[in-house]
Amino acid sequence: MANSLRERQNNKTISREQALIQDIFAPLAKSPEALGLKDDAALVTPKSGYDMVVTSDTLVAGVHFFASDPADLVAKKALRVNLSDLAAKGAVPRSYLLNIALPDNVTRSWLKRFAKGLSDDQKTFGCTLIGGDTVKTPGPLTLSITAYGDVPKGQMVKRGSARPGDLLYVSGFIGDAVLGLEVSRDTARLIKTMSRADKTYFKQRYRLPEPCVNLAASLREHANAAMDISDGLAGDLALMCAASKVTAKVTVSDIPLSRAAERAVARDPKLISALVSGGDDYEILCAVTAKKAEAFEQAAQRAGVPVCRIGVFKAGKTQPQFIADNGKALVLDSLSFSHF
Repeated sequence: MANSLRERQNNKTISREQALIQDIFAPLAKSPEALGLKDDAALVTPKSGYDMVVTSDTLVAGVHFFASDPADLVAKKALRVNLSDLAAKGAVPRSYLLNIALPDNVTRSWLKRFAKGLSDDQKTFGCTLIGGDTVKTPGPLTLSITAYGDVPKGQMVKRGSARPGDLLYVSGFIGDAVLGLEVSRDTARLIKTMSRADKTYFKQRYRLPEPCVNLAASLREHANAAMDISDGLAGDLALMCAASKVTAKVTVSDIPLSRAAERAVARDPKLISALVSGGDDYEILCAVTAKKAEAFEQAAQRAGVPVCRIGVFKAGKTQPQFIADNGKALVLDSLSFSHF
């Protein structure tokens, strides 16, 4: 049986940090590439015939999650937002690095629950911890994960390859997470008219995104361009258009909303602007030629990922337009969540 953290700390040859790593995080390092988390680096060898896709995201308590959120859900969100990026590139998750800055009020019990969340998602998504760093901070709790994925050589789906005439698709539902954030903040105008079931649903969608990893193969085969929607549909679409040197026209009524979100919008139609520009959806935005559209929809259905056509890419350099039922462009206060 492994020594306890206290016993490890009593060993003068091992620091408190190393004791924590070996007790909490080493059990997550299943791959030989991790070297048991006993070296200064991992040893990663690309698979023959594959490229390696690398992505990184940082989450800060009070900005990307609530400090009171359950530790296992914090861990899962930190990992899943990176897996969403990999999925959008057509990559299969492989491994990840974890950097974590811990305030003094983080307990060993919290860390064990955090590690359990990572362990559960490693099994779900087929990836493993291979290294990282732990440091102290006066606060807030900060997590940074760098994830690695494998994609057949030359088949990564880039952001900047959409073409005029390509159809614009999104996966899943748009806007649930921003409503979850508002519910968690107890915004009065929403809470008064919302059912308990809808509140719970929105909170869960904010806390625990579902990365579309099963869509990766379909994107490689059918999409010209793709990215995940992390900072808001409007803003991320604008980024894709800028990278591709095109513009886009979106039909607002075609944007897929959950039934709970539809109920919220029915009570307050102005909410649609927030849903279009709000962050944390972690769905996939992609460009597919009309010729491949039917095959893409069928492949997505087989993969168990709902996709919906919401618009078309056009020649031009203007911002994407979101056209409402009255034929007028939706006016957005901002395109997306901003970190600055």
